[in-house]
Amino acid sequence: MKKIQILGSGCSKCQKLADNAKSAAEALGQPFELEKITAINDIMKFGVMSTPGLAVDGKVLSQGKLLSVEEIGKLLR
Repeated sequence: MKKIQILGSGCSKCQKLADNAKSAAEALGQPFELEKITAINDIMKFGVMSTPGLAVDGKVLSQGKLLSVEEIGKLLR
């Protein structure tokens, strides 16, 4: 099971990234856990300085960009 982590304050872009990540994982039929990390200290532990950020299994794959469902799907494969 993949652990998808959304790193951000909970702004509209962060929420949209979470929605896109969920849609991408569901489209691939992969079991996943979605976690939203909103505490700034926890976000900084990932080395993310620009939100929203996307991490999968603890590895940061994107930061400062709202990825589309298709872009996230490519990263999850």
